[in-house]
Amino acid sequence: MTIRAKFLSAVTGAALLGGTAGAQELNVAYFLEWPMPFQYAKETGMYEDALGMEINWRAFDTGTAMSAAMASGDIHLSVSQGVPPFVVAASAGQDLQIVDVAVSYSDNDNCVVAEALEIDKDSAKELEGKKAAVPLGTAAHYGFLKQMNHFGVDISTMDVVNMAPPEGAAAIAQGAVDMFCGWGGSLRRAKEHGNVLLTGQEKEDLGILVFDVTSGPADYIAENSDVVAQFLAVTAEANAMWADPANRDEMLPVIAKDSGMDIESTAATIDTFVFPPVDEQLTAKWLGGGAQEFMKGVADVFVEAGSIDGALDTYEDNVNIGPLQQAAGGS
Repeated sequence: MTIRAKFLSAVTGAALLGGTAGAQELNVAYFLEWPMPFQYAKETGMYEDALGMEINWRAFDTGTAMSAAMASGDIHLSVSQGVPPFVVAASAGQDLQIVDVAVSYSDNDNCVVAEALEIDKDSAKELEGKKAAVPLGTAAHYGFLKQMNHFGVDISTMDVVNMAPPEGAAAIAQGAVDMFCGWGGSLRRAKEHGNVLLTGQEKEDLGILVFDVTSGPADYIAENSDVVAQFLAVTAEANAMWADPANRDEMLPVIAKDSGMDIESTAATIDTFVFPPVDEQLTAKWLGGGAQEFMKGVADVFVEAGSIDGALDTYEDNVNIGPLQQAAGGS
């Protein structure tokens, strides 16, 4: 029995699947050029079938924009929001919660140095005084700060320009910036004009983890826990389907089309992703403590860099495993 089937058999409230539920709508944020299994479920109607309500999917460029949309009430859930933009919002007092680990991707979020500079990890100090396109408050920003700290680069000497990844990729292609930081299709395009300083594994060895979450306003999650749990159950089912190679020929073209990418690029991107199953997400490595500790570390780095005014004492209240446990048939 699938996770979604377990959940459906456990739900006793008929209102969730009919009656008033039909009048409800769920607004969900996601990224283009960021291929994930949930998009197969999105495009084939699996979410609507399970939730019994209309779902409005809205594409965003950055996780910081997702935070703003959740603050305004325009978005109920954000799929694959980066941990750093989540931390920035939470640290500023926005009452957000993480409900699952969407994807881990240390090789698909990085910084690229323009090839004309001929700078690599052995000469990274030469980046001082250079111009970098960085989407501030995102996972790419956190990775940029950690890498520059590792290389001993004085960031105060650099001209750091706040650019969403698509803009940054265009800028490095045009020679308008010396360095790009970003993810997904933008990172792939940027790499055509430069090189990365550290591989994903090298970044992980330095403690630079990169993962995204599904997040939402705490009040919405509290008031709609069944809806959130069922949404997560469908996501988990799509991830499990993707984990079986027998399904990939059917799923890949659908995911590629929804991502706005060709099949070859989609395959190259998604192959660098890891989608932790629910039981793993609930362990100490992730939502059982590891994510909370990581968020505190991210916040402290941002405070030290002057990117945010202050950090919370703890981010334990910003993780809510209740819906995920419910989706898995737990308590």
